[in-house]
Amino acid sequence: MIYLDSAATTLQKPNQVLWAVQRAMRTMASPGRGSHRAAELAAQTAFACREEAAQLFGVGDPERVIFTCNATHGLNIAIKSLVKPGDTVVVSGYEHNAVTRPLAAVEGVEIRVADGPLFQPEEMLARFEQLVTPEVACVICNHISNVFGYILPMDEIAELCMRRNVPLIVDASQSAGTIPIDMERWKAAFVAMPGHKGLYGPQGTGLLLCNAPTIPLVEGGTGSASALQQMPDDLPDRLEAGTHNIPGIAGLLEGLRFVRRRGVAQIGQNETGLSQRMALGLSRIPGIRVFEQGEGPRCRGGVLSFRAEGHDCEELGRKLGELGIAVRSGLHCAPLAHKTAGTFETGTIRASISAFNTMDEVERFVGTVAHILKK
Repeated sequence: MIYLDSAATTLQKPNQVLWAVQRAMRTMASPGRGSHRAAELAAQTAFACREEAAQLFGVGDPERVIFTCNATHGLNIAIKSLVKPGDTVVVSGYEHNAVTRPLAAVEGVEIRVADGPLFQPEEMLARFEQLVTPEVACVICNHISNVFGYILPMDEIAELCMRRNVPLIVDASQSAGTIPIDMERWKAAFVAMPGHKGLYGPQGTGLLLCNAPTIPLVEGGTGSASALQQMPDDLPDRLEAGTHNIPGIAGLLEGLRFVRRRGVAQIGQNETGLSQRMALGLSRIPGIRVFEQGEGPRCRGGVLSFRAEGHDCEELGRKLGELGIAVRSGLHCAPLAHKTAGTFETGTIRASISAFNTMDEVERFVGTVAHILKK
């Protein structure tokens, strides 16, 4: 199988990730729940994962790295910590349902959409400049669009938020592991990311980087302050009720180490190079529209969307799957992004790269699409 659906989850993992999960299931118990060797080993592994993430993402205190089930979990914590009924929030026009649905669940929230056109970061920044006014409770923005691979001007958006004293929540679901992220430079209130995409950890893992007061989504045991009937004030315990997914955390630790060894910039450059070659090949096929940027600074990563004239996206995706090529078709859980880009009625076919894809796979994918469309 040629796997080109890493924007959903990376299927190929480093061997060390698989071995770490198996080792944890044999040797580790629950951190903070005992003084025996199995509990201590679990606690050491969890803290090592926090330290690795803190170093990679510019977090000064490892205890402000929170384990979550996925990016959606982290975004829910962040949004519910900052957004109150009746607040005004600014989002980009390319947000995932992981942002828009939690916002819709807060009564009376006014959502302002910075809906700049694809691959025009200066216009996007100008829209944020217009919309971020003193009454705004927070700005929420994804770093890379999960549909189009559009890299938003996050440094400039973060600087705007700092100037106007507005908290920033960053959805790093597609950028963590492929573009440098510096929590300290951005002064972000929260940065949420999955463990199972560009960090090459197991499904069911994620990280929330915290730099603001928090409201827990779940209350329960933490292994600390057990006499209290309220959640502890201190992180990470305040946001980590219940038993940890230690096998997942052990795997995520090895995924983070893999990213650090290979280098975030190197991984990102490889993904972008392969997606550029894919875009070039697809654009030469009659009837294909590739959502690619024009001239100017490159602002698309390893995610590429396209459509084929006269072909339903879901049907073309199914045919590719039958021929052993994994892509994703439809709205990709991001209807707002499709409305902004004008593709809501049709959706797109999305091909997304990981560190394990090759140029040969890209060429075979392009050739297969051409073959299907000739029939």
